[in-house]
Amino acid sequence: MSDETAGGPPAETSAPEQPRSRGPRGPRRGGPGGGGGRGPGGERGRRGPRDGQQTEERAEGELVDKLVAINRVAKVVKGGKNFAFAALVVVGDKKGRVGYGHGKAREVPEAIRKATDEAKKSLIRVPLREGRTLHHDGHGRWGAGKVMLRAAPPGTGLIAGGPMRAVLEVLGVADVVAKSKGSSNPYNMVRATIATRWLSLRIRLLCKA
Repeated sequence: MSDETAGGPPAETSAPEQPRSRGPRGPRRGGPGGGGGRGPGGERGRRGPRDGQQTEERAEGELVDKLVAINRVAKVVKGGKNFAFAALVVVGDKKGRVGYGHGKAREVPEAIRKATDEAKKSLIRVPLREGRTLHHDGHGRWGAGKVMLRAAPPGTGLIAGGPMRAVLEVLGVADVVAKSKGSSNPYNMVRATIATRWLSLRIRLLCKA
């Protein structure tokens, strides 16, 4: 029996729901211009460097240092693992001096500082022809890392990649052709590239004799 038949008040009918009106949307994250990751002026911000990539280059007085690689390492102890960071840095004056260093610490900045200090202590001088290229072609080897360096005429540019390019840039070489024929381990590649200097000196001595 309905409410009207019983004499009671008529049943209330539910009105259809009205769609909600959204207010004005605020600016997206990233500052003016909208868009995720965009900075002022709508420019997209750059992501941070990945491990094993060159990340910074700055001049301190006469020396320029480049971060070649950074890895997270772990030491297994009784209670678990202690994590740290290992950094590989090359330093040079772009006038014929170069050195490399390795540092390890709990924080990335401290590891880079240790590696930079060690690189400054291991600087060696490499003779450059006309201040732009090597005197002789050379092959370097360190462990499983094998590299080949060839002098080039003016205008060739720096044809090298990875850790080899970082070493040659801080050394001040402008024209060279380089090739890695062995391991891609950045530590072995940096050491093999710098070891090429000793072979170059030996060739020069043999030519003078």
